[in-house]
Amino acid sequence: MFFRLATLGCKVNQYETELFREGLRRLGYTEAKDGEIADIVFVNTCAVTAESELKSRKLVRKCIRENAGAKIIAAGCSVSHSPEAFAGMQTGNIVAPITLLKDKSQLGMLLEELGLSEIPKGITSFAERHRAYIKIQDGCCNSCSYCIIPKVRPILASRPENEILDEIKTLAKNGYRELVLTGIHLGYYGREQNNSTALVSLLEKITAVDEPFRLRLSSLEAVEVSDELVDLILANPQRICPHLHLPMQSGSSSVLRRMKRRWDAAKFVNRCEELKKQFDKPALTTDVIVGFPAETEAEFEETCEVVRQLRFSKVHVFRFSARKGTEAADYAGQIPPPVQKQRTERLIQLGKQLRREYAESLIGTKVSVLLETPDSGTADRYLDVRLSTPQRVGEIAEVEVLRTEDDILLAQHF
Repeated sequence: MFFRLATLGCKVNQYETELFREGLRRLGYTEAKDGEIADIVFVNTCAVTAESELKSRKLVRKCIRENAGAKIIAAGCSVSHSPEAFAGMQTGNIVAPITLLKDKSQLGMLLEELGLSEIPKGITSFAERHRAYIKIQDGCCNSCSYCIIPKVRPILASRPENEILDEIKTLAKNGYRELVLTGIHLGYYGREQNNSTALVSLLEKITAVDEPFRLRLSSLEAVEVSDELVDLILANPQRICPHLHLPMQSGSSSVLRRMKRRWDAAKFVNRCEELKKQFDKPALTTDVIVGFPAETEAEFEETCEVVRQLRFSKVHVFRFSARKGTEAADYAGQIPPPVQKQRTERLIQLGKQLRREYAESLIGTKVSVLLETPDSGTADRYLDVRLSTPQRVGEIAEVEVLRTEDDILLAQHF
């Protein structure tokens, strides 16, 4: 019996797909190779943008077309948001009955229906990669006006510490040298239990695990990076990467108010400036939404100015996408696509310039790199690295940065 997996979207989706892979392997299924027809196909969909939902439907149709007669299972945020778009989906003259998982909590129930008596509480591998994602939290209860996720993943849920620690030990023993903690809202770990220190407490226990690995945090709001968290990261430089992804979304306070974000631009900037003083050359990365309804040229320039001021090491730029069911979809002043495109390109170019400059600032310093090929990998500061001499794939090497090529660090082992 063969299975096939297809995933769109975030790190949480990728983790959940791996958990399903774990269950199918325990049932004795084998992953289908290219050209082989699977008996079960699992498609994990995404709804973060309208384009993501379109891609999700196309992917399901493709899987139906290429795996005639297979049991098709569709899960993820797009299924939760628009289940009617997947029910009885037709491709050509093929109408495929699709099992829809509108709630990821049904994943274990589905594995039981397939015959698995003991549902996995964690993963032991992560596809064919050298880093693994670990989901520690689910759900978001914020009310950002542009975001559909709180409507499709509204329930806050934090995994027990012992499950997470067991999973980390297993993955590290199986050779994974970088582990990335992720969640729908990572900073809400423990919030449903009114435990504001749960994340730091968990990290303290993870840093004490006696296995060779480094830890990366996926995404936190700037105001959620507490002094206790900073102290913990500083006290464990070999264990926790000096990389913080802090979604800004806009550098304009007036746009942030329309987005219904929880703070203004000044508060975000002040926290980032404090972090830059506390760490030595930290990698601060961010997300920015361009072309939010009624965004003026002056408001867009405010965002560009904040990006220049904070000198992010990477800027993920997204055009605003009106999501049906969100407040912002009905806002007046929707920005024309050509204006969105022009502003997006400007910010992307600025982000590329700052990334090159950040890479250059690391010349002469030492960084740790996860080797993903014999002579290349990813630095703890989230930059690509090329080495002058081959090293062992999958291990972490300490290297010295000699020079840069665009935003790539050229380094040598020492």
